[in-house]
Amino acid sequence: MAVPKQRRSKARTRTKHSMNDRKAAPAVSICPDCGSPKAPHRACGTCGYYNAKYGRIIETNYTEAAEG
Repeated sequence: MAVPKQRRSKARTRTKHSMNDRKAAPAVSICPDCGSPKAPHRACGTCGYYNAKYGRIIETNYTEAAEG
């Protein structure tokens, strides 16, 4: 069975394990149209603005669709 030649120091072990505690902050950009925070490369959830275009917000009423 394989056995390590030398013992790993506490500093080396803790340095290796410290990367598990590190958490990246979520990427956030500002919408140029309304100024609200949004995810980069996504349409704004508030106004629908993306890449000099406005996305259409489609609202459907599921009760009317189920009846008719």
